[in-house]
Amino acid sequence: MSHNPLGMSVFQAAKSWIGTPYRHQMSRKHVGCDCLGLLLGVWRELGGMPISFEHSYSRDWAECASEDLLMAAASKYLIPATANKLSIGDVLLFRWSSFTVSKHIAIYAGDGQIIHAYERHAVCKASLVPQWRRRISGTFQFPDRLNLE
Repeated sequence: MSHNPLGMSVFQAAKSWIGTPYRHQMSRKHVGCDCLGLLLGVWRELGGMPISFEHSYSRDWAECASEDLLMAAASKYLIPATANKLSIGDVLLFRWSSFTVSKHIAIYAGDGQIIHAYERHAVCKASLVPQWRRRISGTFQFPDRLNLE
């Protein structure tokens, strides 16, 4: 397994959010966040300029839309990575089925583990089990320079 330049920093920052309660559309460590809020919080902690994933995510996992807004936002700010060569700190997007848009985000923690937040659970480290792995819709890495416009 390889490491991208910021991978360990991304992982360490995400790990510090473990235990933060789930709160939809929040991004405040130890207070509340959702999966997108976790990503945005880690981005901020590593010195990234404010970024907007506005309107790119809703609670409806079965949403069928003509455009995958979460994927488009991730593609704007993050660097595409190879799904079959996961590295610590990679950002994973998930979709429920091939007919739906991406609805979940996790950070790869290495050794087949992810860090993520989901409804009724605090941010946690969990196994990237086959049920999650087959739903990966995109794999990204933080850019070497976070202060992108």
